[in-house]
Amino acid sequence: MAQSYVWLYAAWIVALSATLAALFIGEILGQTPCVLCWYQRIAMFPLAWILGVACLTSDSRIGRYALPLTFVGGAIALWHSLLYAGIVKEAISPCQQNGPSCTDSAMLTVAGLPIPYLSFISFLAIALLLIIFHFHNKHSKV
Repeated sequence: MAQSYVWLYAAWIVALSATLAALFIGEILGQTPCVLCWYQRIAMFPLAWILGVACLTSDSRIGRYALPLTFVGGAIALWHSLLYAGIVKEAISPCQQNGPSCTDSAMLTVAGLPIPYLSFISFLAIALLLIIFHFHNKHSKV
């Protein structure tokens, strides 16, 4: 059963890394997040705490309250990514030229991927790791 907690710790590391990266971009680099970035932060920041506490307490039921946050944040990140890619056209653009922008070259980060893509990848990774954790726990109890 202890081996299955590796998946939970991995999900926590992803959430903590994404949270620290968002704080670094906002507080150190001074880049103000757009509206959709704020909504993604609202979902990601609590995940770092919730998953950390679950790791400390060996909470095998973490998926029940972490996955909804992950799915909501992931849906927003997917929408943001589709807007960024130009696949979805919307009259009101979340990233403005005169305000916070996720479309300029300053927002390109790891391996040239824009922040909305990185956010979606993070939420997707957390969801997959929590689902794997759930099934490993389920099978180890049988």
